Amino acid sequence: MLAKLPAFVGLLVLVSASFAAAKEIRATIIYDDVATEINPADQESGQLWITTADLTRATGFDVKPQGVCRAELCFPLPKARKQEFLRKSAGKQWFNLLAFAELVHQPVAYDEALATWYFGLRSDQRQTLSSLEAPDFTLPDMDGKLHSLHEFRGKKVFLVTWASW
Repeated sequence: MLAKLPAFVGLLVLVSASFAAAKEIRATIIYDDVATEINPADQESGQLWITTADLTRATGFDVKPQGVCRAELCFPLPKARKQEFLRKSAGKQWFNLLAFAELVHQPVAYDEALATWYFGLRSDQRQTLSSLEAPDFTLPDMDGKLHSLHEFRGKKVFLVTWASW
């Protein structure tokens, strides 16, 4: 009996370590510029697991047999990697939102102190430049005289921009 005890203790340590790796937190998800409070969420090994109900509430996406969908837009989940995106625990289905962001080439910013994740535009939402020609605009010079960009067509122009944010 005593010989089996160390194996049992080792198993108990392994199980408790796996639970310790998953950290249940209260999180804020900003998706499509809308903030949603999520409680609980699991932060595990640099991943963000939320319930599928919270996925729908925060992003408008639903998990369906064909993939992760919102209206007519659907992103199939790779079958060989399904465990990276979905899991069942405590009677709930959980979804890895950071793995999904990586799948759809969506940038994510994370503030650890505030437990806040900001999700930028997915690759399908980003606009590409149709040309390298800047749109026309008119601005005053230091003396207040107005100048339009079209006045300088055919000439080399160096534009300097600045923003306070």
